[in-house]
Amino acid sequence: MTDLPTPARWTDPGWLATATGWAADRLAERGTRVVGRTHPHVRPWSTVLRLETTDGVVWLKAPGDGARAEVALLAVLAELDVPHTPRPVAHDVDLGLLLLPDAGPVSRTVHGGATPPDVMADHLGAYAGLQRSLEPHADRLVGLGVEDLRPALMPQVLAETIERLRVERPPGRLDDDDAQALVALLPAYAEACAELAAGGVRPTLQHDDLHDNNIAVPGPVFLDWGDACVGHPFGTLLATLRSVMHHHGLGPDDPALHRIADAYTEAWTDVAPRPQLRRWALLALRVGPLTRSLSYRRALTGVEESAWAEDGDALPGWLLELLEPGLPLRPPLLAAGVAR
Repeated sequence: MTDLPTPARWTDPGWLATATGWAADRLAERGTRVVGRTHPHVRPWSTVLRLETTDGVVWLKAPGDGARAEVALLAVLAELDVPHTPRPVAHDVDLGLLLLPDAGPVSRTVHGGATPPDVMADHLGAYAGLQRSLEPHADRLVGLGVEDLRPALMPQVLAETIERLRVERPPGRLDDDDAQALVALLPAYAEACAELAAGGVRPTLQHDDLHDNNIAVPGPVFLDWGDACVGHPFGTLLATLRSVMHHHGLGPDDPALHRIADAYTEAWTDVAPRPQLRRWALLALRVGPLTRSLSYRRALTGVEESAWAEDGDALPGWLLELLEPGLPLRPPLLAAGVAR
């Protein structure tokens, strides 16, 4: 293909010829011919081409260097017949390419820019069933290259990430005061993770960027698994509730957020009573910013310098959320008196 950084790679004539040629060959094997193409999505962390064919629209996706596990992941989800996930028409792990059917409009578009909270609750109920079906397969998913962020591992990963970001190039660097504040938080962070690890909720696939622009309807079909990790399932709520807050102008303690969280965790009421599930959801929200920081590290792997300059501050920025009280559902600080 090409060693160019992204997103320049995605518009390189050589890369485009190889990628679209592969797609045309795979479709020809099915008796389908490409009759047109557009390139609507070019980002540092992925690109998507819309291919018009004699059998309708298909999508050619290339995840970035740090998110290529998505290719093998979607193939395995299809093999396991996991509900509500895309079924690739073809995939190539070596080339890092996915050919995907058109899943229909996304929920945000269908609902005029913001999915109603009650509809999001329904979507999350379907997603919870997907997660539970994958509990027995966590080790296999890690073997595909999906990052292992199970609660028992997260304190050590956080400690290592703090040290890495102390010496990262700007804007991804933690300053000394912030790094020291995060180090002081480590014992309380480890305690929260230990409680999650000891609970009865099993680690599974966690999308980590689940919002209504990544949910196709009807279905629903959950799209864009490039940020996924294997971890505590309730970590999903951080990105999802933040998105609901933003698009509906809700405060972090709005009752609608509690309703969404309860609808989602309903799938685990065979594991623990509702009050315990609510506590674990709060803990997962509090430890979750680490997974978001690491998702940006993967997303920005192999990008050109301008992309790093624009988005690299998300690596320390998400870690510093660990020191803030304003997460959805207003969980308390992990350690009283820790200040930024």
